[in-house]
Amino acid sequence: MGYAPKGKKKLYLSFDDGPHPTITPFVLNELRKYNAKATFFCIGENVVKYPGVYRQLLEEGHAIGNHTQHHINGWKSADEIYLNDIKAATAFIDSPLYRPPYGRISRSQIRKLKQEGFKDQDWSIVMWNILAGDWVQELSPEKCYQRISGKIRAGDIIVFHDSEKAWDRMSYCLPLLLEKYSKEGFQFEKIG
Repeated sequence: MGYAPKGKKKLYLSFDDGPHPTITPFVLNELRKYNAKATFFCIGENVVKYPGVYRQLLEEGHAIGNHTQHHINGWKSADEIYLNDIKAATAFIDSPLYRPPYGRISRSQIRKLKQEGFKDQDWSIVMWNILAGDWVQELSPEKCYQRISGKIRAGDIIVFHDSEKAWDRMSYCLPLLLEKYSKEGFQFEKIG
């Protein structure tokens, strides 16, 4: 899944790499202001570190997805190691949604994900069509916002990160994006 159905004025915000003890609550507060829902692709080890923040995501009605246990790159990992890392995260993240870290997953990994050992889950691999670039340290917060604000269309899946690396840019862009597109009549919904 790389984008959502077009037509209706809906956008799908997603946040990768959390939960984080201060950044994720900031995101939740901003979403609440606009009655917005989002999808959080969580790293298993962060769920273990911050179970209260993870619970808050669920309690507030957001969708959750698996983003592996240790945020490993599928193109740089043997299939068995990569798939075991996804499986390890399922002990803490109960969701059929999966987003590969860095968007990197091989065809053989996709095939194996849908085969043995993973049949208990009907996996949906969720990609995106708008990547904020909020993790790029060289990008100013203003440039990050300019980079995405004019490109967003109904049905888009937008990726931000609830991580320290992305904080400066994400914390600048998210409130502006929520305000702009809410005024234009868009609703923000969760995936799935």
